[in-house]
Formats: sequence, structure tokens, C-alpha cells
Amino acid sequence: MSKRIAIIGGGAAGFFAAINVAQRNNEWEVCLFEKSKQVLGKVKVSGGGRCNVTHACFEPRELVKFYPRGHKELLGPFHVFQPGDMFDWLEQRGVTLKIEEDNRVFPITDSSQTIIDCFIREANQVGVKLFTGRGMQNFNRINDNWEIEFSDGSKEEFHAIIITTGSSTQIYDLIGSKGHEIIKPVPSLFTFNIKDERIDGLAGVSAAQCEVKIEGTKFMETGPVLITHWGMSGPGILKLSARAARELAGVDYNFNIRINWDTRFTRDSILDYLKEWKQDHHKQFVKAYSPIKVPQRLWQGLLIKDPKLLETKWADVSNKQLERIGEACCFSFFNVNGKSTFKEEFVTAGGISLKEVDFRTMQSKVLPGIYFAGEVLDIDAVTGGFNFQAAWTTAFIAAQNV
Repeated sequence: MSKRIAIIGGGAAGFFAAINVAQRNNEWEVCLFEKSKQVLGKVKVSGGGRCNVTHACFEPRELVKFYPRGHKELLGPFHVFQPGDMFDWLEQRGVTLKIEEDNRVFPITDSSQTIIDCFIREANQVGVKLFTGRGMQNFNRINDNWEIEFSDGSKEEFHAIIITTGSSTQIYDLIGSKGHEIIKPVPSLFTFNIKDERIDGLAGVSAAQCEVKIEGTKFMETGPVLITHWGMSGPGILKLSARAARELAGVDYNFNIRINWDTRFTRDSILDYLKEWKQDHHKQFVKAYSPIKVPQRLWQGLLIKDPKLLETKWADVSNKQLERIGEACCFSFFNVNGKSTFKEEFVTAGGISLKEVDFRTMQSKVLPGIYFAGEVLDIDAVTGGFNFQAAWTTAFIAAQNV
């Protein structure tokens, strides 16, 4: 029996859902609606234009650990469709992938256009009807169908709707008016605004083995930290922003962080190491070489508040000064006052309450015949391809069950 299925939102989850619905049901009319003129916008900018399509983590119980929100709910779905399945899906369609050292996965072309072209080609081949410039304004139950009112004033009926609109405020308001609980969206995956003389003029400098903790909280992450023109970024900062997204919104992004710039050491163990360093480098000036794994310019920046120390030879460094150096290495405090979006890859924490969605099917428990996939749900992850994988997985399951 022929059915009409509407997918609302022409992003990653929307395209993947539409393709999989049409592929499984070639007699159905599958319509994909996007309110703007462009489709797959986040796919285009992801990974600096290379498209970080997923992450090479193939064990569901390990994979869910990268999701601050949604980890419990995604465990079952990841047993159905996980990164290995996305590998197979793309490679069966001529897209060769590569795994980089940090386990991020990209097309071998290093171009997001490869993924975009694949999706558009596949959608055309399976008969998906794409409509741009048509957003959903309202939807209502009409007997056994759903009637959608579009932004151009038209109305059409469908047997089911898959909503994949990301963090659209208008759609959240609409779904909320139909009885769903909406968890207030707040930014996730953002960089920290920091004004501090220790990092002035160091934009582009990074340290590879850092531990960053938000003072007064349990939140702590490890990873590279990158100095930027406005403060700090890098995987260590971005992961921390995702984990603590809701809490940091609650303090209006004004908080303190503590950084250990070299995780080989602790605040206590660094002193013994520095004493050995002092003996081995007694003829050299403190500023000459960094005893920890940070670039020379950052090492000098960390001690900029003690300029005389930088001009001292290690042989003349006192025990008190060694303690100050140890603090600079493993116990550096910085005040964060504000945030900045990480490139164009805007991610939010919040959305449709997960308790109101059946994750075996992705169908609404409140509105039968309505399905959800992607970032419209209160699911988000740390950086590294995990947000896309949640989109692929939830879209695949919605398509299987619609």
C-alpha cells in the first residue's frame, strides 16, 4: 500500500532518514522539506569543510560515554546502527573513508562535498522528493493522517512525519504546543573567552597533554588546549564545554578553570622533577627551555608575572621559586568570562525530552505517527564526529520503523 511520508528538515538526519525510508519502501512517496534554500549546511562546514562523518569507536558501551546527554537512551540504538554500519553504508555507495590518529573519520577526499554529493545522488536514485524554501508552520491530526501547514500557505496530508529540524526555536515552540516537554536549549561545544597577560599574543600556540577542571565542580577533561585570539579552544576545552554546557549557562559563562599543562605530573610530583631539572640544567636560564611539554612561548608566558625568574639561571632558583614554577605548570588558574562559537559548528544541549520518545522506534510517546531524529532531541556529544553518528543512528531507526 502506498503511503506519504514527510521528513521535515534537510540536514544530516533528514537526508539520511529520507533515503532510508525510500530505499525500504520504493512505492511510498517520501517528501523532504527544508525551510531554507540550502540543504546539508552543517555537513558542509563540519570538520573545517572536511566532514567529520563519524568516530572509529565500534563498541556501543564505549561509544555512549562520549554523550553527556543521551548516553543511556542511545545504548540500544547503537546496537542497531553504529559507526561500523555507517562505514559500510558510505563505502557501499563509493565513499572511501579514512581514520585519523585521534579516531575521527573523514572521507579520503578531505571534502564535505563528497558526502553531500553522495546523499543528493542517493536521494535522487531512490526517489526522494526534495522541496526547499518550504518550512513547517503547523501540523494537526486529521483522522488517521497528519496535515501539515507549510510556510507558503499550502496544506498536505501524510501518514507519518519524521522531524529532523535541529535546534529550531520555532519547531520547539510548535512541538511544545502539542504537548511535548522541551528541555531549554543552551549552547554546547564552545570556546572560552579569557583575557590574561599569560596568553596575550600566543594565538595559535597549543599544548598537547592538558587537564582542565572547572573550579567548584566535578567537571574535568583532558586533551590538547589551543590558545586563540579570544582565549582558549582545542579538544580539551570543547569536551569540557559539552560536559558542563547546562551548568555553565547557569553561571552566565563566568567561571574559573584550573589547568595542568602536562598530565605526566601532579601538583606534588612536579617538584621532584623540577629539582632534577634544576641540577641537569643549572647553567641555563629558566626562560631557555621548558621543563614540561609546552611550546617555548607558552612556557615563558606562564611565568610572565615573574620576569626576574625568567632571567635567573636554574642554579640560582630557590625552593620557593621552584614551588611557583610547579604551580604555573600544574595548577594554573584562569578566569573565563564569556564563550565563542566553535567555528560554524553550532551545537546545542536541549530539545525534545528523551523520556517522551520510544528509542526502539524513535516515535513520539505523545504524538503517535510523529518521529524524531538528530539534534531536535535532547542529545549532544563531545567533538569528534559523535553528533553526526547520533543523527545517522536515530534517523536510521526512525526510517526502519515509520
